[in-house]
Amino acid sequence: MGPEVLIVGAGLAGLTCAIALEEAGVDVQVLEADDAVGGRVRTDIVDGYLLDRGFQVLNPAYPRVKQYADVDALDVRPFGAGLGLRSGRFEELQVIADPRREPQLIARTLRSGKLHPSSVAALTRWTSPALVSEWAIENLTGEDDTRKESMDAAGLVGPLRHVIDAFFAGVFLEDDGSTSTAFARMMARKFTFGKPGLPVGGMQSLPTQLAARLRTPVRLGTRVSEVAPGRVRIADGEELTAELVVVATQAPIAAELTGADIPEGKGVTTHWFACDQAPTDLDMVIVDAREGTHGPVKNTCVMTNVAPEYAPSGKHLVQASSLLKPGVDPVSDEDVVRHVAEIYGAPAETWEIVRRDDIPWALPAEPAPFVANRDMEIAPGLIVAGDWVDHASIQGAMVSGERAAQGWLHRRNGDLAG
Repeated sequence: MGPEVLIVGAGLAGLTCAIALEEAGVDVQVLEADDAVGGRVRTDIVDGYLLDRGFQVLNPAYPRVKQYADVDALDVRPFGAGLGLRSGRFEELQVIADPRREPQLIARTLRSGKLHPSSVAALTRWTSPALVSEWAIENLTGEDDTRKESMDAAGLVGPLRHVIDAFFAGVFLEDDGSTSTAFARMMARKFTFGKPGLPVGGMQSLPTQLAARLRTPVRLGTRVSEVAPGRVRIADGEELTAELVVVATQAPIAAELTGADIPEGKGVTTHWFACDQAPTDLDMVIVDAREGTHGPVKNTCVMTNVAPEYAPSGKHLVQASSLLKPGVDPVSDEDVVRHVAEIYGAPAETWEIVRRDDIPWALPAEPAPFVANRDMEIAPGLIVAGDWVDHASIQGAMVSGERAAQGWLHRRNGDLAG
């Protein structure tokens, strides 16, 4: 007798769905094409370095992370609460830090020259709707415009605006301000009150831990070639049946399998550099705050300043992320090395490129107006799940998986009651 539910894809959405269903007594089988769980949230060990699939961070305060994972066991090392800045006015990196959590950096924050009172007031006006009260998905409905339009309307201009734009370019993987204001404010709240960091075992520690909770192990190396309501065909011709099929793959694959209408994807290129000496002691994300065009890198950081476990003893690991846009040539290694050297004021030309990750579909776009809780059902007995169904974050992926499980349980229990 087969499982009641088949889940295609062992990313965060699929694993969360499987856990929620198993906890309700449902027999589940998760199918994963790759050799390990995680989907986009994967970590590889290369020459002793922990390399995530693109630069990723984990906010342990996400409600679904706290609900489904053992956060203490993940041992998340937090980033510093602020931003490092490359400013043309100074040779050393400047800092804008949260004075509540980084009081030792107040003087450096004031010396940055970015906190003109009018700009700070404008930023407060822009963020206040999300900071004064809990900002849940329900708050994101109604009128909405782009991040650029709302920041312009708030009067946020000058050097501080340039810093905010540079930071959000790395978060949303866009540099044109096209992201929904509602979604941008929600994420601003999460950064303000959360403590994003790196699990000491790499980002894949989260899906690995989730998979370990399942009674029925994930079936790895199982590529699905076709799905239909209640039916899955494996690439080798094997056919499996169930009452429900959940396609929780990456969005482009879900579209190929189900015909689902997916949002535009945002791409990223991440370079991983090994070096003997850290170019800074800052444990923060660093952006280029100089005005004008200087290079492709949208953010960079010394990973080992946050989690030394990401490199062998005596070595350091630096990441540098750039946008990967459809129809535009990927950035060259030479341009990235040049720009990283400018940002840190360090001889990046001598660093080793351990790996380059080109990820064309890293995040779903979140344009205005923001749309949450997209319809998951393709047909009775066939649904989809993933961050693109809910919202672009780890929390969004896990929420979508939980929604898929709850929808099935509601229907199943209703059928049983009838």
